[in-house]
Amino acid sequence: MINLVGNHIYLAALEKVHCGQLWNDIEYDFTNLTEPLIIGHSIDKADDWFLDIQNNQGKTHIRLGIFLKSNKVMGDIALQDINWRNRSCTLGFGIAKLDNRSKGYGTEAIGIILDYAFTNIGLERISANTLEQNIGAQKALCVNGFILEGKERQSEYFAGKRWDRYNYSILRDEYFEKHMKK
Repeated sequence: MINLVGNHIYLAALEKVHCGQLWNDIEYDFTNLTEPLIIGHSIDKADDWFLDIQNNQGKTHIRLGIFLKSNKVMGDIALQDINWRNRSCTLGFGIAKLDNRSKGYGTEAIGIILDYAFTNIGLERISANTLEQNIGAQKALCVNGFILEGKERQSEYFAGKRWDRYNYSILRDEYFEKHMKK
């Protein structure tokens, strides 16, 4: 079983109970609209999510839980849409409870999974995108060496407004250049 350890958190496999916990814990930030609000999913959807993770793990994605050192799951992070031929993928991550956001856990989780992706499984390019108002995600990406490549103007509509989507990426060489200087 994978266990990637950082300073304040670790990344590990999501078990069915963890998926249910994250499903129950997810809180929407109505003062900082970072993504569309999706309502109406029952707890049964958490079981479907777990099955999807298990069916695709290592094939098209690698999804891990973000755990506090106390073993409490608080979020998830994924290398998604992995293209093994081109050695590329997209990155997605989220922290369930508002109290755990803006504390550096997402930034640390990104750093841990980037090291795994570039050092252990040989990926060459990782991209990520976020909506323009998700400043926390943008900071976490930039701290970890992602470069803003561009934006999709007014590509998303929710909460009565159109939002830009920002596209970021990091290349394997850029990652190692940044980490060799430390």
